[in-house]
Amino acid sequence: MHIEQFRNFCLSFPGTTEEFPFDERTLVFKVIGKMFALCDVDQFESINLKCDPVQALELRETYPGTVIPGYHMNKKHWNTVFMQHNLPDDLIMEWITDSYNLVVEGLPKKDREKL
Repeated sequence: MHIEQFRNFCLSFPGTTEEFPFDERTLVFKVIGKMFALCDVDQFESINLKCDPVQALELRETYPGTVIPGYHMNKKHWNTVFMQHNLPDDLIMEWITDSYNLVVEGLPKKDREKL
């Protein structure tokens, strides 16, 4: 998956916005103001995705060196996925979808209903 595919897929979810809240390199995707994915636009080497804590551990064990605790994120709830390890696009899209859905589930009911 290349950065344009990643960006387009993230933006395909309802209520998604993109911004650079930290610096001019870190692209963040949010749903109703809550982050669900981010990456470095200059060096698309990895992506950070929110993850269920149990699943996060399972993915780290299943894909050692490819999926690690979230870099500069809450290690319990975020994973960093290294893109140069050539994971199948459908697997990455599944993880992005899971991240989006996890964030949506945590939104107040009135915000979920907007989506």
